[in-house]
Amino acid sequence: MARANDRTAAASVPAPNCFTCQWRQRSEWCALAREDVLVLNEHKITSTFEQGQFVFRQGEPCNGVYSIVIGAVAIRKTDPQGHAVLVRMRHAGETMGYRDFFAGGVFTTSAEALEPTRICFIDKRSVRMLLDRNPALGLGFLKRLAGDLQIAEDSLLMSAALTTRTRMAHLLLALKDRYANAEADGSLTMKLPLSRQDIADILGSRTETVARIIQALEKDGVARFSGRNVVIPDLDRLLDEIEDESA
Repeated sequence: MARANDRTAAASVPAPNCFTCQWRQRSEWCALAREDVLVLNEHKITSTFEQGQFVFRQGEPCNGVYSIVIGAVAIRKTDPQGHAVLVRMRHAGETMGYRDFFAGGVFTTSAEALEPTRICFIDKRSVRMLLDRNPALGLGFLKRLAGDLQIAEDSLLMSAALTTRTRMAHLLLALKDRYANAEADGSLTMKLPLSRQDIADILGSRTETVARIIQALEKDGVARFSGRNVVIPDLDRLLDEIEDESA
């Protein structure tokens, strides 16, 4: 699907109620008092993005933060030669752009919808007001930043210690939790939100290597691939990929 050139095609939709939003209670925003939730509810702007549309682009001024209500977003980093690499994914319940917001500059990455996605935008004036009134909100973002750093360190360790095939197994297991459906025969089916290039980026590998790993997993009966559709006949065989590496 062709990517949108900018965000102008994003459709505004009725905003969800922050008081009943399941994700607010599981995110940094749970620290807000009732009167602050009223502020959040009144000032947020909710939009929908189709697959391939950008929520924000690297180099644009950071004028607020974005909270995902439904869907998945690819965070991409572009090098000076213009090559964009997927560095992480964001899902429903997660807030995007807060690191650039606190840095007070421009977005250092781009955010692209991987599937139909609904997002709430909170402008910087409202965020600053909520932070001033609720220091616990800032502490929540600090904890999230620490968690992101830990994930980045763990990813570096995996790249150094595990084979690409094992990292592929880890990725399929992580995606399984969000995208897999259990079938009557005990198998799992899922449609990956990632292209082969995106998978290679996450694994720190090349698309040719990913293609060879997919062929090997199919040959060994661990998984079957058809485009972005994946069938895992037996979850235990996928788990064995990880256990065999750590043995």
